[in-house]
Amino acid sequence: MAPDKFKGSLTAADAASAISNGLTAVDPSLRICEFPIADGGDGTVDMVLRQGFTAVTCQVTGPLQSTLSATYGWKDGIAVIEMASTAGLAVLGTGGPNSTTARTASTRGVGQLISDALDKGARKIVLGVGGSATTDGGAGAVTALGGRILDADGDSVYPCPSDLVFAHRLDLTGLDPRIADVELVVACDVDNPLLGTHGASAVYAPQKGADAHTVRLLDGALTRWADVVADAVGNDVREVPGVGAAGGIAFGLHAVFGATLVSGIDLLLELTCFEDVLSNASLVIVGEGSLDEQSLRGKGPIGVAASARRAGVPAVAAVGRSSVTSEQATAAGLDGVYALADLEPDPIRSMADARTLLVEVGTRIAREYSTTPAAHRMDVR
Repeated sequence: MAPDKFKGSLTAADAASAISNGLTAVDPSLRICEFPIADGGDGTVDMVLRQGFTAVTCQVTGPLQSTLSATYGWKDGIAVIEMASTAGLAVLGTGGPNSTTARTASTRGVGQLISDALDKGARKIVLGVGGSATTDGGAGAVTALGGRILDADGDSVYPCPSDLVFAHRLDLTGLDPRIADVELVVACDVDNPLLGTHGASAVYAPQKGADAHTVRLLDGALTRWADVVADAVGNDVREVPGVGAAGGIAFGLHAVFGATLVSGIDLLLELTCFEDVLSNASLVIVGEGSLDEQSLRGKGPIGVAASARRAGVPAVAAVGRSSVTSEQATAAGLDGVYALADLEPDPIRSMADARTLLVEVGTRIAREYSTTPAAHRMDVR
């Protein structure tokens, strides 16, 4: 049972529980393993905590300079950090997101979480970058780890878009030396460059409250930031696919620290030993709010379905709505798609009643996959 969250309705864990309730209502003998997932965004730390990681909580700077508590996962020298916990839309507070927060939000808290993991002796740090409220190109994280952004007069520049337009030079002499000995990985599933019509500002900043004028300001700030970073490190990576992820934090971490950019879901399934769970499964159920073209590019549920296919285990999807064809679903490794919209066409009511509808979907799946004596030995993962 490996659904992602149903955004605006249910967490991944709540979705897994609802579907499980539907399955066991039909056949109480089913052996069900709930394995809620994330692909780097909200729920990433929850996913690893359920699979044996330990919670580490510390005080960090939020996106708008207030202090907040943030938690990351820790196991055997590996830290899993969720950017959204300290620089996400959910921690903006009342009134956001808007154009002001889009111009002033910073990723300093993300760098502080990385620093805390270094204090614990991390040998590998994984950063999930979904759900961000920031478009600072990772400038905040770089400064939290010892970098200094200076204006033409040599004064410090605060690492947010409205101030980055004054950036003249990046001083890296004070970088935390420990990070050079750590494997830094950014878990992201987009291929956007940093700048331009397909970049971090144009594509994602409107979701963070930016109007058209602010989008242009953000892109200009990121352009200035990319220039000073290139001068400092001697390499220009602004066009590398994926560096536009999460307001460009992938750019800053890749350019300054050499972070690698990888598929979020594939990495998280590896860290949580999902293949071991699959070894005893006869059916995998994935899920998310909307199964669409973006899902097919490798988002969480499709990554799980691909893993199930490699293991020879059938997979079906329980989703809020689906806009993919049956042929596309099959090609993605799904043997069936069960949409809440088929039960409740009104999207508002469907979101409000998602838990009840998912229970019903669970009963439908159970009836279709529990029609033989072998079903009483069926393991649902």
